[in-house]
Amino acid sequence: MAPRSRPTARQVRLGTELRRLREAAGLKAREVAGLLSSTSAQMSQVEAGLAGVSEERLRRLAAHYACADEALIEALVAMVTDRTQGWWEEYRGVLPSVFSDVAETEHHGTFLREVVTSHVPGLLQTPDYARAVFGYMIPELPESELKPRVEHRMRRRSVLEQDVPIPYETIVHEAALRILVSDRRTARAQLLEVLGAIEDGRATVRVIPLAREGFAGAGIEMMYVGGPLQQLDTVLRDAPHGTAFIDAGSQLARFRAMLNKVGKAALQPVESRDFIHHLAKEV
Repeated sequence: MAPRSRPTARQVRLGTELRRLREAAGLKAREVAGLLSSTSAQMSQVEAGLAGVSEERLRRLAAHYACADEALIEALVAMVTDRTQGWWEEYRGVLPSVFSDVAETEHHGTFLREVVTSHVPGLLQTPDYARAVFGYMIPELPESELKPRVEHRMRRRSVLEQDVPIPYETIVHEAALRILVSDRRTARAQLLEVLGAIEDGRATVRVIPLAREGFAGAGIEMMYVGGPLQQLDTVLRDAPHGTAFIDAGSQLARFRAMLNKVGKAALQPVESRDFIHHLAKEV
């Protein structure tokens, strides 16, 4: 089978976890290749997400690595056997692959925790608000690219609207709620949309007021996606070159600590709801 030209973030993560298991066992790729009647080059492709691995082979590898963590093994098996072809696949080749990778990562999350300081969270944006955000890019996007980006952002909301929605909590700075990315009509509709998400239980929203003293974390933005196990969590962070997918254990621990620290500066959910309601009246 030819190597994949563009593995998804989930396929890359599976390969990364297999590499970590091998390295924890103190083995080289060439030492493991013989077990699968393979080559070190093919093993490298598997660990890079460029080639797949069957459930039977994964279990053999786990046994060879003396991995006794049954929960981890079963979680990796689920990643191997899951054949979900989600709605995001429609956008591969239409939008940059990171759009589909973000949606797939959210879809498989067990919970979502987010911190935003510059814009209303993407999962809560209205079409008009999202269009204004994407429309501000340089160079300016043609309609043929702008339209699918807005559509994709709206379809990401399915994780909050399905029969069993993924638990979602966002901490948003007051500045993000006040910035007029478009006109006042769009701003008011956006605030009412956030309130609607709060009222129907799609989201838990906590606001950090501008007047909050001792908050120096305005540059902290992230989406923390819970995995089936804590070691399979993922942090998504936007950067000038694109979205970074962070999964190293020490970094995950750091971002969990950051979430907790930022959370101490935020109002409680009921206070935040009343705060946003007041902002909506001001617009």
